[in-house]
Amino acid sequence: MEQLTSTGEKYVFTTKNLGIYYGEFKAVSDVNISIERNKITAIIGPSGCGKSTLLRAFNRMNELNPGTHIDGQIKFMGQDLYAADVDAVEVRRRIGMVFQRPNPFPKSIYDNIAWGARIHGYKGSMDELVEFSLRQAALWDEVKDKLRQSGLSLSGGQQQRLCIARAISVRPEVILMDEPASALDPIATIKIEDLMQELKQEYTIVIVTHNMQQAARASDYTAMMMLAEDGKRAGTVIEFNETTTIFTRPNDTRTEGYVTGRYG
Repeated sequence: MEQLTSTGEKYVFTTKNLGIYYGEFKAVSDVNISIERNKITAIIGPSGCGKSTLLRAFNRMNELNPGTHIDGQIKFMGQDLYAADVDAVEVRRRIGMVFQRPNPFPKSIYDNIAWGARIHGYKGSMDELVEFSLRQAALWDEVKDKLRQSGLSLSGGQQQRLCIARAISVRPEVILMDEPASALDPIATIKIEDLMQELKQEYTIVIVTHNMQQAARASDYTAMMMLAEDGKRAGTVIEFNETTTIFTRPNDTRTEGYVTGRYG
């Protein structure tokens, strides 16, 4: 097995002519983007254009669906993420995922954090790791006196931060977030956005969102996806740039129409 190694690469991910297939159906076509280290990159676009499919390709989670495969290339830290001798389990440890709806395990708050670390053979102080992860997720002060209570007893926003802490516990380098605030109220949403700004000091974050205000507020770069205009229903990135440019001076009229709410 080839070991993925950390390097001084500026870009965590680089895609080249990336296509993603579900069986014979091509869901994503010809994506060429580079995602910078310690930045927040948002992926936006109308429903059905392949945003979540692209996001999940970055930690090979699409492979959990039989028949899913890619063509083209994704490089992670300069190395081929899909090389035959790269361990997909190690990929998913290095590149964590937070899902649309909070999905804590039906275990204690403590065990939600400790579970992944145990699976990966963590040998240090588990108490210290749990506290570190919860502090990183801005949740420690709210739960430090009830670590043995079920994670399911927390509010929706707290559950989502618990899921972020769980992802952090295995010390990833990248955190992928698929609509992480769509099920949350506005106050909890702002907490998640504030947390992202803190986390990007140590992690690279890629987020899928339908919320244009969230993308504009929270991200450094934005990838705009649309269905390709070839009748084949494949999604592609039509524009990728700094977020301020995407929202104020987009190059593509379809991007302008989407971010201003004229269609989408």
